[in-house]
Amino acid sequence: MTRYARDASREGALTGDKHAGLLGAVYDAGGGDEVARLYDRWAETYDAEMATAGYRHPSICLGLLTRYLPKGAAPLLDAGAGTGLIGEWLGILGYPDVEGLDISAGMLAVAAKKNVYSALHKLALGSDLPFADDHFAGVISAGVFTTGHVGAEGLDELVRICRPGGVVVLTVKNALWESEFEARVLQLEGAGKVERLEETGPYVSMPGEAATSPSRGLVLRAK
Repeated sequence: MTRYARDASREGALTGDKHAGLLGAVYDAGGGDEVARLYDRWAETYDAEMATAGYRHPSICLGLLTRYLPKGAAPLLDAGAGTGLIGEWLGILGYPDVEGLDISAGMLAVAAKKNVYSALHKLALGSDLPFADDHFAGVISAGVFTTGHVGAEGLDELVRICRPGGVVVLTVKNALWESEFEARVLQLEGAGKVERLEETGPYVSMPGEAATSPSRGLVLRAK
């Protein structure tokens, strides 16, 4: 997928993220094709296993989104939609028009069964996205900017496709934040492309997984 994905094993050693099973495998994946294959295998049991782990990223992102984006804003993009954990809630919270993208066809197949997305796209973050400038009223991305997945190079496209005044809400693994992500946010701020509305304190995204290292939530307003 990205240079960051290729560095996942080294980062895992630095952060202490040494998980078992498919969770550990996706963190240690060597690139986008392997990540997609692993998520395809995981798709049918993903929701139940992440619930057991106490997965917090979706609820953090949803809370931040509702704080800064008016109800009914449309369309939204769930970038890294997976099985649709966030999509299930967006309609309930008053955002009826949501598109999703993910690298895994298997995960998208599960998301499609939930009938909560207006469109689903098999795409990888970290490369050019086939959406017009300023297309989305908001972008939400939970658990994507992390070990073995996407680095700071994935942020620019999310900002590009978010219309001025809209928000980009995402979570970032602390090790990635400190190594490159904060620097990229500062560059975008300096270029007048975003305004940082909120940055949460560190939190553990999966309290049921002892090896989980902290992440943070971030809200950017596109300009």
